[in-house]
Amino acid sequence: MQSFNHLMTTRPHEVRQVLISDLHLSPQEPALVQAFLALLDDCLALPALKRLYILGDWFEVWLGDDMYLSLLKEKRSEAERQAHWLTPLIVKLKKLRVAGCEILVMHGNRDFLLGQPFCNLFGGELIYEPYNLMVGQQNYRLEHGDALCTDDKKYQFFRRIMRNPLTQWYLLNKPLEKRLAIANKMRQKSQQNNASKAAHIMDVNDVAVRQAITASDALLHGHTHRPDIHQATTDKKRYVLGDWRLLDKNKRQPKVSAVIGAVTENDDDAEFSLVEFTCNMI
Repeated sequence: MQSFNHLMTTRPHEVRQVLISDLHLSPQEPALVQAFLALLDDCLALPALKRLYILGDWFEVWLGDDMYLSLLKEKRSEAERQAHWLTPLIVKLKKLRVAGCEILVMHGNRDFLLGQPFCNLFGGELIYEPYNLMVGQQNYRLEHGDALCTDDKKYQFFRRIMRNPLTQWYLLNKPLEKRLAIANKMRQKSQQNNASKAAHIMDVNDVAVRQAITASDALLHGHTHRPDIHQATTDKKRYVLGDWRLLDKNKRQPKVSAVIGAVTENDDDAEFSLVEFTCNMI
């Protein structure tokens, strides 16, 4: 695993694609938001970057696109829109898209109500799992990762309900305040349930991994917050992206750290690698 302060490399012209997951952005964690903006600055400085993948749990919670789109539709002041914590992200993402970098966003277990209308604000595109990524001659299967945790029967039942279009239609037609109350109740219940679960139950299931990787050369996901490279089968690997964490929060200059993915290409070959991304907060 390589380690970079930001994403500046000794070979910036070779970085073609960047993959991130589990940022869990929210207004309550401004350091994570600033670290994401720093990553976007790095992406803008990579001259050959073609794609940025966000593989789920971009946000800590997403109650519907109208959380932000209502600022555009209603007669709100420009100052109110500019003050919203999402506005700088949209501005920077739009700049990245204009520079020629595609922005591909996948649902996670916390932001499954994210819609294409929000992505349209910066020229992004929703993608759905499993998603195939070619790295040279290798076919990588991309997904968020929660569907692989099949030992957690209660969560998988909950997931099937929440991913049902009728359930999502029902939720999105509730007032925003009601959705917030529902989300808070579900989060509290999830925290209580997870506290009593064995650690292995919330990790991926080996059989599910082998089934998922059957038609691919490698598997890449997030969700578990356990970044690593695993030997999924005798000839295939499973790559796990890491969540974004605020370290040394009590020090004068705390640091945000994450394990992300990078695809580099040169005249001879293409290669995927995990990268430790760090950003010092000022």
